[in-house]
Amino acid sequence: CAAAHPGAAPTAQHPKHNHTASGHAPIGVMGDHLHGQGEWMVSYRFMRMEMAGSRDGTDTLSADNIVTSVPNRFFGAPMQPPTLRVVPEEMTMDMHMVGLMYGLTDRVTLTAMTSFVTKDMDHVTFQGPAGTTELGSFTTETSGFGDTTLGALIGVDMDGAHRWHLNLGISLPTGSIDETGTILTPMNTRPTVRLPYAMQLGSGTIDLKPGVTYLGRAGDWSWGAQALGTIRLDENDEGYALGDRFEGTAWLAYDFSRSLSVSTRLKAVSQGQIDGIDPLIAGPVQTADPDNYGGETAELLFGANYLFTDGPLAKNRLAIEAGLPLHRDLNGPQLETDWTLTLGWQRAF
Repeated sequence: CAAAHPGAAPTAQHPKHNHTASGHAPIGVMGDHLHGQGEWMVSYRFMRMEMAGSRDGTDTLSADNIVTSVPNRFFGAPMQPPTLRVVPEEMTMDMHMVGLMYGLTDRVTLTAMTSFVTKDMDHVTFQGPAGTTELGSFTTETSGFGDTTLGALIGVDMDGAHRWHLNLGISLPTGSIDETGTILTPMNTRPTVRLPYAMQLGSGTIDLKPGVTYLGRAGDWSWGAQALGTIRLDENDEGYALGDRFEGTAWLAYDFSRSLSVSTRLKAVSQGQIDGIDPLIAGPVQTADPDNYGGETAELLFGANYLFTDGPLAKNRLAIEAGLPLHRDLNGPQLETDWTLTLGWQRAF
């Protein structure tokens, strides 16, 4: 981030390497740096995630496997077959994130972020209560604002080449959890129902988001690591809470010049199953079962930052980061992530 007063000597919070492209972490890392007292930063990120195919644990499952062998949690209720009969095939999620940071003091930076989310999921429905005859396909779509996070970054050790700060945040349930859509049932009807958890836009709960971030540098090389948690404080108004989430990441970046840096990053996530159940979400589809959420994943990401240092665009930073899965051990069956892409813009003033 750029100094609050041009020409001023860098402070402990603004060492000279913050005026290079790698002065910020890869764009997929949130809450990675502090600002000096009185400094603001606005940011915009666009993230796309593509999912296709189903996995249970580390094993992939075909649609035929699912509809002939995976039990339906809701079997015994009216019109509920013994096995799953609707299979998600693909899902795309687009997220537009707007962030704001403000240096309250040289050691405390306040943060806020909200998002607008669009989700699309394609399904295939199999005919009747058994067999592998496809009846047809359908797509469900939802869009709207997601949850909002407010937080503070608190500097612990900000001198020299190695720096630490605490990440303290709270997520507010501004995203909808009662989205509906029209589906195709195995009996060839098209009711409008409450959509499964994966298609909802928020958590519905107030969540604590604690963490810690480390940053280091030597010459043109910089690196960092971050550990973050999301802890659900209670169940939501519909009777459930998403699983607690723990994320660890580490990255290495190299400055080709003051303006351009490239990075590589490892990210690992562990998330629990959904606790509780929404009584209005039921059906012979894997996404309706709260046990089919969460798991452990690892991702390898590659990114680049570009900092404009002169002219009318000075202090504007553009960034990109793309990720591919390394490991997926899912509480399945559930859709597996194929790739992610994040584009971003940041401006300090």
